[in-house]
Amino acid sequence: MKKFQLEILASDKTFYKGDSEEIILPSINGLVGILADHWPMVVAVNIGEIRFKVDGEWHKAVVSSGMAEVMDNKVILLVDTAERPEDIDIRRAEEAKQRAEERLSLKLSKMEYHQSKAALARAMSRLSVTNKRGQ
Repeated sequence: MKKFQLEILASDKTFYKGDSEEIILPSINGLVGILADHWPMVVAVNIGEIRFKVDGEWHKAVVSSGMAEVMDNKVILLVDTAERPEDIDIRRAEEAKQRAEERLSLKLSKMEYHQSKAALARAMSRLSVTNKRGQ
């Protein structure tokens, strides 16, 4: 299968840099799949699970919001955070989910509401990808 250059950059590290055959990422309009020689575009990335294929093997990660640029057979994914399933503390993610759900049940300002929704989405994504480890 044809390859493209993939860079996944989090605010604190280079998460991945190398060749890839495919990437699937969560966008504001649903999942977006990108293969080699994809047309140029910029995509807003949502909190959620990404999957990318390297040498025929799928890799998963949870990312925060950000953006992806596709140009000249290269994909650059810029996100605040990127985590591998094995690096996620399940207990902490469950606690974060519970805190976010509790905050959402309160009367919140618009900003607090959106922050709580984002925290809940991050926690749910972390738990979702850790539940799929064996799949």
